[in-house]
Amino acid sequence: MGAHGKPRLRSRFWTLPLPDLNPEEWEALCDGCGKCCLNKLEDEETGAVAFTRIACRLFDDATCRCAQYDIRLQFVPECIVLTPESIGEVAYFMPATCAYRLRHEGKPLPDWHPLITGDPDSTHKAGMSMKGRTLPEFEVPEEEWEDHVIEEEF
Repeated sequence: MGAHGKPRLRSRFWTLPLPDLNPEEWEALCDGCGKCCLNKLEDEETGAVAFTRIACRLFDDATCRCAQYDIRLQFVPECIVLTPESIGEVAYFMPATCAYRLRHEGKPLPDWHPLITGDPDSTHKAGMSMKGRTLPEFEVPEEEWEDHVIEEEF
Protein backbone atom coordinates (compact mmCIF):
# COMPACT_ATOMS: atom_id res chain seq x y z
CA MET A 1 0.00 0.00 0.00
CA GLY A 2 1.07 3.52 -0.71
CA ALA A 3 0.85 6.53 1.55
CA HIS A 4 -2.34 6.80 3.57
CA GLY A 5 -3.27 3.18 2.73
CA LYS A 6 -4.01 3.93 -0.93
CA PRO A 7 -3.17 1.24 -3.49
CA ARG A 8 0.01 1.72 -5.46
CA LEU A 9 -1.21 1.58 -9.04
CA ARG A 10 1.40 2.70 -11.53
CA SER A 11 0.39 4.42 -14.73
CA ARG A 12 -0.55 1.84 -17.39
CA PHE A 13 0.63 -0.98 -15.11
CA TRP A 14 -1.48 -3.43 -17.14
CA THR A 15 1.06 -3.24 -19.97
CA LEU A 16 3.84 -4.59 -17.73
CA PRO A 17 4.76 -8.29 -17.56
CA LEU A 18 2.50 -10.05 -15.04
CA PRO A 19 5.36 -10.97 -12.63
CA ASP A 20 6.20 -7.25 -12.36
CA LEU A 21 2.79 -6.29 -10.94
CA ASN A 22 2.42 -5.56 -7.24
CA PRO A 23 -0.50 -7.21 -5.37
CA GLU A 24 -2.80 -4.19 -5.76
CA GLU A 25 -2.13 -4.02 -9.50
CA TRP A 26 -2.67 -7.76 -9.86
CA GLU A 27 -6.11 -7.51 -8.24
CA ALA A 28 -6.99 -4.37 -10.23
CA LEU A 29 -6.42 -6.28 -13.49
CA CYS A 30 -9.71 -8.15 -12.96
CA ASP A 31 -12.50 -6.72 -15.15
CA GLY A 32 -15.28 -8.05 -12.88
CA CYS A 33 -16.96 -10.12 -15.59
CA GLY A 34 -17.65 -13.09 -13.32
CA LYS A 35 -16.94 -15.64 -16.07
CA CYS A 36 -14.22 -17.31 -14.00
CA CYS A 37 -16.88 -18.08 -11.37
CA LEU A 38 -18.92 -20.15 -13.80
CA ASN A 39 -18.79 -23.90 -13.51
CA LYS A 40 -17.06 -25.40 -16.50
CA LEU A 41 -17.11 -28.76 -18.19
CA GLU A 42 -13.82 -30.06 -19.54
CA ASP A 43 -13.71 -32.70 -22.27
CA GLU A 44 -11.24 -35.27 -20.95
CA GLU A 45 -10.25 -36.37 -24.47
CA THR A 46 -9.76 -32.98 -26.14
CA GLY A 47 -9.18 -30.71 -23.13
CA ALA A 48 -11.82 -28.31 -24.50
CA VAL A 49 -13.49 -26.23 -21.81
CA ALA A 50 -17.20 -25.38 -22.01
CA PHE A 51 -18.61 -22.64 -19.79
CA THR A 52 -22.03 -23.12 -18.21
CA ARG A 53 -24.52 -20.59 -16.90
CA ILE A 54 -24.19 -22.33 -13.51
CA ALA A 55 -22.29 -20.09 -11.10
CA CYS A 56 -20.23 -21.03 -8.07
CA ARG A 57 -22.20 -21.05 -4.82
CA LEU A 58 -20.29 -17.95 -3.67
CA PHE A 59 -20.97 -15.89 -6.80
CA ASP A 60 -23.15 -12.82 -6.32
CA ASP A 61 -25.10 -12.47 -9.59
CA ALA A 62 -26.08 -8.87 -8.78
CA THR A 63 -22.52 -7.57 -8.30
CA CYS A 64 -20.63 -10.11 -10.43
CA ARG A 65 -18.22 -10.70 -7.55
CA CYS A 66 -17.38 -13.47 -5.12
CA ALA A 67 -19.36 -12.96 -1.92
CA GLN A 68 -16.48 -14.40 0.17
CA TYR A 69 -13.43 -13.60 -1.96
CA ASP A 70 -10.86 -13.38 0.85
CA ILE A 71 -11.90 -16.70 2.42
CA ARG A 72 -13.35 -18.47 -0.64
CA LEU A 73 -11.00 -21.44 -0.41
CA GLN A 74 -12.53 -22.37 2.95
CA PHE A 75 -15.85 -22.91 1.15
CA VAL A 76 -14.68 -23.84 -2.35
CA PRO A 77 -11.27 -25.53 -2.07
CA GLU A 78 -11.23 -26.22 -5.81
CA CYS A 79 -11.45 -22.51 -6.67
CA ILE A 80 -8.61 -21.56 -8.98
CA VAL A 81 -6.28 -19.01 -7.42
CA LEU A 82 -4.64 -16.94 -10.12
CA THR A 83 -1.09 -15.83 -9.49
CA PRO A 84 1.70 -14.77 -11.83
CA GLU A 85 3.18 -18.22 -11.14
CA SER A 86 -0.01 -20.23 -11.79
CA ILE A 87 -1.47 -18.36 -14.78
CA GLY A 88 0.52 -20.44 -17.28
CA GLU A 89 -1.04 -23.65 -15.99
CA VAL A 90 -4.64 -22.41 -15.70
CA ALA A 91 -4.99 -19.79 -18.46
CA TYR A 92 -6.77 -22.31 -20.71
CA PHE A 93 -9.49 -22.55 -18.04
CA MET A 94 -10.11 -18.80 -18.06
CA PRO A 95 -12.37 -17.02 -20.57
CA ALA A 96 -10.69 -15.67 -23.70
CA THR A 97 -11.63 -12.14 -22.59
CA CYS A 98 -9.96 -12.49 -19.17
CA ALA A 99 -7.36 -9.76 -18.61
CA TYR A 100 -5.04 -12.21 -16.85
CA ARG A 101 -5.20 -14.62 -19.78
CA LEU A 102 -4.85 -11.84 -22.36
CA ARG A 103 -1.79 -10.37 -20.67
CA HIS A 104 -0.28 -13.84 -20.16
CA GLU A 105 -0.68 -14.35 -23.93
CA GLY A 106 0.93 -10.95 -24.64
CA LYS A 107 -2.35 -9.43 -25.87
CA PRO A 108 -3.76 -6.00 -24.96
CA LEU A 109 -6.80 -5.41 -22.80
CA PRO A 110 -10.10 -4.97 -24.67
CA ASP A 111 -11.44 -1.45 -25.23
CA TRP A 112 -14.27 -2.03 -22.73
CA HIS A 113 -11.97 -3.00 -19.81
CA PRO A 114 -12.42 -0.67 -16.79
CA LEU A 115 -8.70 0.14 -16.75
CA ILE A 116 -9.00 1.43 -20.32
CA THR A 117 -12.36 3.22 -19.94
CA GLY A 118 -11.90 4.52 -16.39
CA ASP A 119 -15.48 3.31 -15.71
CA PRO A 120 -15.81 0.44 -13.19
CA ASP A 121 -19.11 -0.57 -14.84
CA SER A 122 -17.81 -0.68 -18.42
CA THR A 123 -17.61 -4.50 -18.46
CA HIS A 124 -21.32 -4.69 -17.64
CA LYS A 125 -22.27 -1.85 -20.00
CA ALA A 126 -20.44 -3.63 -22.84
CA GLY A 127 -22.44 -6.81 -22.17
CA MET A 128 -19.27 -8.71 -21.34
CA SER A 129 -20.19 -9.76 -17.80
CA MET A 130 -22.39 -12.47 -16.36
CA LYS A 131 -24.35 -9.98 -14.25
CA GLY A 132 -27.95 -11.18 -14.01
CA ARG A 133 -27.30 -14.14 -16.34
CA THR A 134 -26.42 -17.04 -14.03
CA LEU A 135 -28.08 -19.84 -12.13
CA PRO A 136 -26.80 -20.86 -8.67
CA GLU A 137 -25.13 -24.27 -8.62
CA PHE A 138 -27.30 -25.48 -5.74
CA GLU A 139 -30.40 -25.11 -7.94
CA VAL A 140 -29.15 -27.28 -10.82
CA PRO A 141 -28.07 -30.92 -10.39
CA GLU A 142 -24.59 -31.52 -11.79
CA GLU A 143 -25.88 -34.08 -14.28
CA GLU A 144 -27.94 -31.26 -15.87
CA TRP A 145 -25.05 -28.78 -16.26
CA GLU A 146 -24.60 -29.80 -19.91
CA ASP A 147 -28.08 -28.38 -20.56
CA HIS A 148 -26.75 -24.95 -19.51
CA VAL A 149 -23.60 -24.70 -21.64
CA ILE A 150 -23.12 -21.18 -22.98
CA GLU A 151 -22.66 -21.24 -26.73
CA GLU A 152 -21.34 -17.68 -27.09
CA GLU A 153 -17.62 -17.05 -27.47
CA PHE A 154 -15.80 -16.94 -24.16
